[in-house]
Amino acid sequence: MKHEGYNEFRQRGRFDFPIEFHAVTYHHPRYNMPYHWHIEYELIRILQGEYFFSLNETEVQAKAGDILFISDGIVHGGYPKDSSCIYECIVFDMNSLLKDNNICKNSIQNILEHNLLINHYFTEENDSIHQTIWNLFDAMSKQKNGYEFIVQGSLYHFIGLVLEQKHYASKDQNLSGKYKHIKQLKQAFRLIDSSYASAISLEEMANAAGLSPKYFCKFFQKMTHRTPIDYLNYYRVECACNKLTTSGLSVTETAYECGFNDLSYFIKTFKKYKSTTPNKYVAMINAAKDDAILK
Repeated sequence: MKHEGYNEFRQRGRFDFPIEFHAVTYHHPRYNMPYHWHIEYELIRILQGEYFFSLNETEVQAKAGDILFISDGIVHGGYPKDSSCIYECIVFDMNSLLKDNNICKNSIQNILEHNLLINHYFTEENDSIHQTIWNLFDAMSKQKNGYEFIVQGSLYHFIGLVLEQKHYASKDQNLSGKYKHIKQLKQAFRLIDSSYASAISLEEMANAAGLSPKYFCKFFQKMTHRTPIDYLNYYRVECACNKLTTSGLSVTETAYECGFNDLSYFIKTFKKYKSTTPNKYVAMINAAKDDAILK
């Protein structure tokens, strides 16, 4: 999955089938998921291990068999409990379910307008939803002839089960203040995404969010469990991982392109977050790719 920044505004899948699938293992550049949001909806299934997610201000510890549903605009990110975790993502445009469909139009519109808020978390104990989502993911991952019918039908089936079993909440007007702070945080994310290759101060991030540095630090750490500067370095290293494995740039070139003006500091910071050096990381990823080809 190519790293696209905090606000992932891009075409998903094909124009006539705006649904995208990603399988994520330890060797994936975004195994540790940086905080981001997008205008599409997302389903995540945990195949193995455990993963800690943050959805706006909600914390979820998901285990194998669990499913997460992420609405448009939700700031989300997370990290695995350990390297054994494997998960998959499907990102889709909810608007595509409105096309040439009159019977379900009102319900889909209520979801898009946030009048109906689907629950974020489903466990394996809900057999009907679990089976429907598993069919959806299996169809997307294998992409056999006719898989598009199974995928789109499964999405309708999922929403139907949500409505039937009442796995949703109505719009809460009391959340307006909280979402204001989320929007402010997104402005800081936007600054980091656009300017991470340059020097960014704490004051600049706080100004982007329209908050005082003291309050910004407190709110930012509550949301991400990191200080703003620590998260900036973490984000730079995540970008470096992507560049190292896709661009052909050297370690030195990558360091400078990702906002590090000192190579030794880049290597030290990279090792802090990845527990290995940049060169060893590239060798590990290349070995995993070669192994996958041989299989």
